[in-house]
Amino acid sequence: MNRDTRLSDVLHVLLHMEQAGAPLTSEVLARSMGTNPAVFRRTMAGLREAGLVHSCKGHGGGWQLARPLCQITLLDVYEALGRPNLFAIGNRSEQGICLVERNVNTVMADTMAEAAALFDKRFGELTLDRIAPTQPVPVSVHTEE
Repeated sequence: MNRDTRLSDVLHVLLHMEQAGAPLTSEVLARSMGTNPAVFRRTMAGLREAGLVHSCKGHGGGWQLARPLCQITLLDVYEALGRPNLFAIGNRSEQGICLVERNVNTVMADTMAEAAALFDKRFGELTLDRIAPTQPVPVSVHTEE
């Protein structure tokens, strides 16, 4: 199964954006994410719409945070990415005819809902300033191998 690394990638980029203190281009940030600038811009579109980042075109332009790290939660970022699936677990069918299958579906749905609620609660409590490194790490020296 392929892992969805967008949340981890974007958190990484947002922390670099904060440390830079100046706009960073899509090219620089895409390199940090290990992708190309077009994919980076597509990924960041939801964050821009959510008011977490903004971008300016032209000379001296680029991406910057729209709010301080202490005002952005992990849940904000997760939601701006469209709430990627947490689990790859699913039911055999949505409308089970068999009583056993219906019971399995019910317990699976309830358990997944509880897990998602716990995830949302924890991610809603964590702001990005709490995961930022204490010493700056230049984005230009961090590139994919």
